[in-house]
Amino acid sequence: MLILILEGLLIGCLLGLTGAGGGILAVPALMASQDWSVALAAPVGLLAITIAAFISVIQGLIKKNIRYKAAIWIALLSIPSAKYGIYLAHIVPPVWLTLIFSLVMLYVGGRIFFNRVDEQNDAHCLINTETGKFIWNTKTALIFGGIGVITGLLTGMLGVGGGFIIVPALRKFTNLNMKSIIATSLMVIFCIGSISIFINVWNGFQYPKEISVVFIFSCVIGLLIGRLITHYISNKTIQMLFSSVVIFVALGLISSVLIELNVI
Repeated sequence: MLILILEGLLIGCLLGLTGAGGGILAVPALMASQDWSVALAAPVGLLAITIAAFISVIQGLIKKNIRYKAAIWIALLSIPSAKYGIYLAHIVPPVWLTLIFSLVMLYVGGRIFFNRVDEQNDAHCLINTETGKFIWNTKTALIFGGIGVITGLLTGMLGVGGGFIIVPALRKFTNLNMKSIIATSLMVIFCIGSISIFINVWNGFQYPKEISVVFIFSCVIGLLIGRLITHYISNKTIQMLFSSVVIFVALGLISSVLIELNVI
């Protein structure tokens, strides 16, 4: 049980600090510590990450650093495209999908790691400096819609959360600071996760109560710790931490693919 608590604290903290990494780390962690199959670990991990993200969403809405319209729009567009992602996953071998995704993650992580966080002068979706909200137009709607479609496709194909896609995309196309990007990403994760949980419950999935409660509680506490830490570190530090997590996870995925292909 101690290992489960430590896993939840670490995953929640990373989620709070970076706005990503929850789902893709929670599932293998639960599989390793509880000796579960992915079919059992994925719904429990998703439940914990979604509830933890919900706590952060409440904080973000109170502090007004979530761009909720953008988050809802991205989530709405990602849900239907996830169905096509699931369809593609049955056509393309999963091992090659994972390899492609991990290489993209490695590229994105490297770009973010070596670039400055405030190099956003060419942002396409701009914040109104007077209201602090996005200036909505056709271009803004199309870009956020595109982020949603791609997020849904990759989520459906690979079963990963959207944070690894949403955070770099918002950083590239908007002039939001990293703290607002993370908060907005967490709201998208909450929206998508809520739909998935509803589907799991509707299909009759039975959550193991004791383990689920402990893991959820640990993730929530970890996320609150992570969000608290963000008040004391710079945007540049958050950027470096996020990119490091992305690179670490990408290398782990590449290793698993190479093992499956009997290369190593």
